[in-house]
Amino acid sequence: MKNPLPALFYFVSLPFIYLLAVLPFPVLYLFSDFVYVLLYHLLGYRRKIVRRNLVKSFPEKQEGEIREIEKRFYRYFCDLFLETFKTLTISKESMVKHCEFVPETLAIFEKLAEEKQSFMVVMGHFGNWEWGGNTFSICCKHQLYVIYHPLSNKYFNGLIYRMRTRFGTRLIAMKDTLREMLKNRNELSATAFIADQSPLPDHAYWMEFMNQDTPVFLGIEKIALKIRYPIVYITIRRVKRGYYRVFAERIELPLMLQKTGTITEVHTRRLEADIRSQPENWLWTHRRWKHVRPQI
Repeated sequence: MKNPLPALFYFVSLPFIYLLAVLPFPVLYLFSDFVYVLLYHLLGYRRKIVRRNLVKSFPEKQEGEIREIEKRFYRYFCDLFLETFKTLTISKESMVKHCEFVPETLAIFEKLAEEKQSFMVVMGHFGNWEWGGNTFSICCKHQLYVIYHPLSNKYFNGLIYRMRTRFGTRLIAMKDTLREMLKNRNELSATAFIADQSPLPDHAYWMEFMNQDTPVFLGIEKIALKIRYPIVYITIRRVKRGYYRVFAERIELPLMLQKTGTITEVHTRRLEADIRSQPENWLWTHRRWKHVRPQI
């Protein structure tokens, strides 16, 4: 007999989720303030993990500075959580207004479209990556595919799928990445990867990131070299509450790769610079450094 709890939890939560999605932004952020107090001050959700990550990433900062970043992060985290639900009802006009592609970014994508060149997007859990994908699908000519991990709860997975595909984005399960990209080679496409997830240590490229030994996926580099797609690194910078700007930088592929990890280090260093510029706008709740570098 199947466990009925996932379905029950989903159907009980769904009316509340849609209620949040239709709230005007001022009311939504007022509710976010309440969630912040609940999550940070009362429940202390993952505070030990966040504090440890921040202390190890910024050994030069004093305790008071770490605490201030921590509080700003939790405020952003609560906003991000509710902004994601807002994706269910937000209009195209409002989406583009709240997550703006700067002219230089649009010019890069327009040039690639004129060249009839598909490409890969690399980004981190920084800013609001969900809104960035939506705006891309509204404003750009390429068909956007996003690589994702399906959720174990099929009901919530379906909800997330609807959120992400409302404006034309399509999703590819991570295990099917290369096969689907090869199948789509005759289509003008952009395939987006979130590059700051934790791979298994024995199959990762290891480098120093945020002052710590860190395993990084090599898949982006391998795929780009295999199918010779250019890589565009994306920064989604928070301008003010509820508003983001998207910046792009093209990463050129070498004709011959001299050392494994060369491209991986380039886009990982870009993300590190973003985090240092706005440390509160990255997902510090993740156990990013749960693995230890294998001994050779």
